[in-house]
Amino acid sequence: MIKITAAEVNKLRQATGAGMMDCKKALVEAEGDFDKAIDVLRKQGQKVAEKRADRESSEGAAVAKLNADQTVGIAIVIGCETDFVGKNESFIALANDIADIALNCTTKEEVLASDFGGVTVADKLIEQTGVIGEKIDLNAFERLEAPYVGAYVHINKIAAIVGFSAKVDNVEELAKDVAMQVASMGATTLSYKDFDPAFIASETEARIAVIEKDNEERARMDKAPKNVPQYISMAQLTPEVLAKAEEDAKAELKAEGKPEQIWDRILPGKMERFISDNTTLDQEKCLLDQTFIKDEKINVAKYVASYGDVKVTDFKRVSLG
Repeated sequence: MIKITAAEVNKLRQATGAGMMDCKKALVEAEGDFDKAIDVLRKQGQKVAEKRADRESSEGAAVAKLNADQTVGIAIVIGCETDFVGKNESFIALANDIADIALNCTTKEEVLASDFGGVTVADKLIEQTGVIGEKIDLNAFERLEAPYVGAYVHINKIAAIVGFSAKVDNVEELAKDVAMQVASMGATTLSYKDFDPAFIASETEARIAVIEKDNEERARMDKAPKNVPQYISMAQLTPEVLAKAEEDAKAELKAEGKPEQIWDRILPGKMERFISDNTTLDQEKCLLDQTFIKDEKINVAKYVASYGDVKVTDFKRVSLG
């Protein structure tokens, strides 16, 4: 029988993360050959992976990485089955190691095919499936390149990267704040100007239908109905629409008996409320049009503009689930 030393077992454990008994069995099966023992563990991982192929890998770790001059950023999610594994230090270390590799890649497929200590990342994930006993996947990969890139990670559950057009003074603070906004508020596009008219029309119809149905229920319960907005995006608020809204506001002030000489002080607030009530889609989906999380008096576009001649060029967000 092949004699396996503790040093050999520890070497295999350090290389794979597998348990002591699994490493010892693999070395015995491989007759002491280190490389063959790793292959034994990988085949074991493949069997576990096949058995757990239909499992959900909705837990795990989200990681963001930037290159040295912060002109390239990546965000990935390494998924597993349970929160317990996702919080494990060795699992988070694995996710960070793969993120380092991903920083030099442009696609998810390229990441999976990249070298990880003599094997591909894909094979490493299979190996770790056997070691950990849970399905392990690269669930998400996003990459962004810009003159300056910032990142923010929320407790390894959400990672965001944001590109900027220039490296201005205090750009680090700006980048962190905007990346935090992306992580927190989940925007999907930069501005309402990016919306397709057909998408806005479809969303408007769907949202009005939901409110009207809710109002039917509220009527049965003798509750006041919710306001049904005419519009949901700034893209719909043409100069003609805004002019009509201002006329209506003036008529309302007149009906209320407000002196005409004070209308100019009241109208801006009414128009601001009209715009806010009729741009709910922008608040949900458009990063630059969202209320800034650190100052509800301004939107993200105004916050970015306060740093000078710089613009957000793009952003990416990944999360567990």
